[in-house]
Amino acid sequence: MKLRTVSAATGLQWVRLGVRTFLKQPLAMAGLFFMFMAVVSILAMVPFLGAAISSLLTPAVNLGLMSATREAEAGRFPMPTQLFTAFRGGPDKTRGMMILGGLYGAGLLLILLLASLLDSNTELPSTMSADEAMRAALASPGLWVAMLAMLPLQMLFWHAPALMFWHNVPPVKSLFFSLMACWANKGALTVFMLGWSALFITFSLGISLLGAALGGASAMGVILYPAVLLMASMFFTSIWFSFRDSFSE
Repeated sequence: MKLRTVSAATGLQWVRLGVRTFLKQPLAMAGLFFMFMAVVSILAMVPFLGAAISSLLTPAVNLGLMSATREAEAGRFPMPTQLFTAFRGGPDKTRGMMILGGLYGAGLLLILLLASLLDSNTELPSTMSADEAMRAALASPGLWVAMLAMLPLQMLFWHAPALMFWHNVPPVKSLFFSLMACWANKGALTVFMLGWSALFITFSLGISLLGAALGGASAMGVILYPAVLLMASMFFTSIWFSFRDSFSE
């Protein structure tokens, strides 16, 4: 397994490949992502334990979505079992994926604790308008620190599940190699994220115009959630290509 460095323009290619592959199997890819979101929503109802389990399973689910993308790219229909790919490689790989999940959860917990400490002395009025709440959130130092801290955390785990599962890299080493790959291809990943941001903004404007044409807020409520699911499904579909092009045998 060797690290590859790609050009910044490759980030746009990853976006295009993600959209194109999603459109090959739109029902399957959207359905798998919906299953993932449904499980997360159910777990969120369980105080504390639900959030811990969601964090524990995040690397495994990311690998499952990447595995489904590989199937769709090859012209095959991704079955729901693709979501459980991480647990079908034997006890060693299952243990490794759980280690990654535990480390991811610990990282998230540290970031949340740091953010809460920074905001602990901030007192907010009991009643605030939506605009005031938004301004208060944007003025929160904890929010900005958490956003900055999430960047290296995501870099650590961006490629780690795939490296651990498909290349037999030990969990801790997979985090290191993931970080190095993301840094080596930071130009491509930046273009990748900018490309998706532009697509999300354009898509949001289109949905807003469509909702206004169909009847305002009520129509928006009907089409917004499935539209967001579709865009998020396309985004997760494109992640596989960033891994595929960042490493070679």
